[in-house]
Amino acid sequence: MKYHLISLGCQMNLSDTERVNTVLQQLGFSQTEDENEASILGVIACSVRQKAIDKVYARISKWNRMKNRKNLLTFVSGCILPADNERFLKLFDLVFPMSDLPQLPEMISQYGVITPAGLLHANIEGETLLSTVKKTKESFSSVLKPFSLPGKKPEMITMNPGKNIEAFWDLEPTHTSEFEAFIPIQNGCDKFCTFCAVPYTRGREVSRSSTEIMDELRQLVEKGFKSITLLGQNVNSYGLDKKGEEITFPELLKQIGEFGLSIEKDFWVYFTSPHPRDMNDDVIEVISQYKCLAKQIHLPMQSGDDHVLLRMNRKHSMEKYRQIVFSIRRLIPEATLFTDIIVGFTGETEEQFENTRKAMAEFEFNMAYIAQYSVRPGAASSRWADDVTKEIKKARYHILTDELTTHAIKYNRKLVGKTMPVLVRGRDRKEGYLSALTEGKIVVRFKSEKTELIGKFVNIEVTSVTPLSIEGALADQLISQSVH
Repeated sequence: MKYHLISLGCQMNLSDTERVNTVLQQLGFSQTEDENEASILGVIACSVRQKAIDKVYARISKWNRMKNRKNLLTFVSGCILPADNERFLKLFDLVFPMSDLPQLPEMISQYGVITPAGLLHANIEGETLLSTVKKTKESFSSVLKPFSLPGKKPEMITMNPGKNIEAFWDLEPTHTSEFEAFIPIQNGCDKFCTFCAVPYTRGREVSRSSTEIMDELRQLVEKGFKSITLLGQNVNSYGLDKKGEEITFPELLKQIGEFGLSIEKDFWVYFTSPHPRDMNDDVIEVISQYKCLAKQIHLPMQSGDDHVLLRMNRKHSMEKYRQIVFSIRRLIPEATLFTDIIVGFTGETEEQFENTRKAMAEFEFNMAYIAQYSVRPGAASSRWADDVTKEIKKARYHILTDELTTHAIKYNRKLVGKTMPVLVRGRDRKEGYLSALTEGKIVVRFKSEKTELIGKFVNIEVTSVTPLSIEGALADQLISQSVH
């Protein structure tokens, strides 16, 4: 028996998916990339963007039609707004917050589904086995009622999406990569930005035990993982919900840095995402002191206009943001800077958008994830008129994209002729080339068919650049060529 999972949204959802894999595989199911082979179909959803939710509705519509010809069990979890949850309860067989993942086996058993592991432990043979399998198929009804835990009404499931998150963290992830991994250090958010759904989909901020975080990190490094990302909706407020009981985020980074000094293995540690309100020099100073703390910072700006930031309830000014960037450039001049920006936020004027464009030019980001504003039901801004047209949003998106490429290439040009370490991630789309990332997460392409390099650090010499990527050659190849 097989299962098929679709993960939408951010890296946190990808990390959650790895723990879903663990639960289903412990039940004896094997993963398949072909949904037609699966008897369990699941979505790790994201209500942060309407486009992602539209994909969920399209998928469940197809899956429910598939029930007319085969027995299926469907479920949805992840970052889901209450309004979307209400609709999903009518469409999926199981709807649950990610913090209830440890109870998924119980949920499946409520439907009378016999799992492969259950059959194995029951030691059923011959006709009894055939009879049990037949009953299992009959138990997959094509019209199943939404599941709710005993004693709970279905709508109560979404009341506290972060409850029991510690039990979820106790699950060991089944990693989808042998060299890149995620470590959740925090769940939820207390910032309540007016455009954002996270406080309603993930709940309030809860910090994970630093002891558990460090244990997981040590195990990953010992297993040979090279790139590790600390995950949270607001990582630099880590520990603030447990003052006196937990260390702070800079202290956590320092522990990681000291661990990096104590071993001979090379690895890069990233984090995402911080909030400018809580970002201070202490974090930047720690990063500058330790080799294993990657010199790449993702600092969401969202808008370059103070009035728009106020309406977004971002709780930081452009002057505060400017001070942070100044500290990064002063303390870690080699660092790359990534950001998030929303265009067409409700009420955004041409003058306010122009301030964002100017900020893009000022800070010269290496990468910017630019989103066109979409209303999220339940978020505070959903009560305001979405008065910027789609055409204007699209035009502003393209203007900022052009601004990004204009300035990002300046950094890349300075790399030409330099030799630097990169982490090889796989084959490139261009035939005969491999794809990699620099420590600053700039995409690299270099000519080689040595697939044994995937998952390893290699040195490349940069030979040419584009605005958002670079091309190079293996340094040892260049040396051998020069000798001859």
